[in-house]
Amino acid sequence: MLTVHAAPLVLPVGAGPVERGAVAVDGDRIVALGPYEAVAAAHPAARVRQWPGVIAPGLRQRHAEWLLTRCYHPDPREADELGADPLSGEAFARLARELDPTRWAGSVRRGLQQMLRYGTTHVTGPFRDPAVRTAVSRSGLVEVPSVAGDPDGEVRGLDPLAGGRDLPGSVHAPLVTGARADFAVFDVPDETALVAAGAGTCVVTVLGGRLVYRRR
Repeated sequence: MLTVHAAPLVLPVGAGPVERGAVAVDGDRIVALGPYEAVAAAHPAARVRQWPGVIAPGLRQRHAEWLLTRCYHPDPREADELGADPLSGEAFARLARELDPTRWAGSVRRGLQQMLRYGTTHVTGPFRDPAVRTAVSRSGLVEVPSVAGDPDGEVRGLDPLAGGRDLPGSVHAPLVTGARADFAVFDVPDETALVAAGAGTCVVTVLGGRLVYRRR
């Protein structure tokens, strides 16, 4: 179905911001990008989704391999015992000795789901663990190789914008007509606010044209 996603600001990256902008999606492709009035007029039969804040390209999680193989993502039913945040370091090492394959696979799936909550659409591999490879493939998230500028020593976490990373350095590719429709919506007024507040402000993630996460 042809859908127009509209927001007060669209940040294509690589091109100037578009106030009262929109991104039209048909299948898994972006078919138009520009001012909402022009995009809507060109696609009068499209379903329109109005979002708050900004639409930006999907983010690239450069620490995906570490987050999925060296962290445990607790089940909500384990929150009283383990908390809600990913466990790493010594806490993970202690727990890892007790993990059976089913519980481990559940942690990996929850880790991928958490990435979607942060506007992530691309994850940096390679993933050598078979359970992780399978889960990534099934999730729809796109595996990409690491690139120059991905420092090993920086603070790791679910937020791809953590540590002051700018938006252009945190996305996989800009939003352009003809590209795959991988983008996110953040409830902030502009790019400066997004970088300052981080990707935890994500309210919607669209992956290959599909709405895969929406904050309730």
